[in-house]
Amino acid sequence: YFQVAMLTTVGLTSKNAVLIIEFAKQYYEQGTALVDAIMHAVRDRLRPIVMTSLAFGLGVLPMALASGAGSGAQIAIGTGVLGGMVVGTLLGLFFIPLFYLVVVRLFDRNKHRQQDAEMPAAAGASHA
Repeated sequence: YFQVAMLTTVGLTSKNAVLIIEFAKQYYEQGTALVDAIMHAVRDRLRPIVMTSLAFGLGVLPMALASGAGSGAQIAIGTGVLGGMVVGTLLGLFFIPLFYLVVVRLFDRNKHRQQDAEMPAAAGASHA
């Protein structure tokens, strides 16, 4: 049952990450500096992410605190989802923007290197 809880948590956490990245990408393509675009995206998505995670976590709290016959499965799912949401939300708000920053800078650097490598070849061909 714990695996079901983790699958649910991964789904919701990845949705939050996709939304942060999409907003950051939008701001970056509109001409905002990369770090400012990421910070703006996180600020815009902070409240919806926290509200969704809090509502979801409070919704499974009765499962995590269940008692009585057959409560073992409910406790496993409730504890997994509750712990996963807390960890996923906190880590997602900090590490997803950081990883996006690293990846965009890495790919932008590689793109500029490829363009620089193509320019001398094109310049040499025009002089021949």
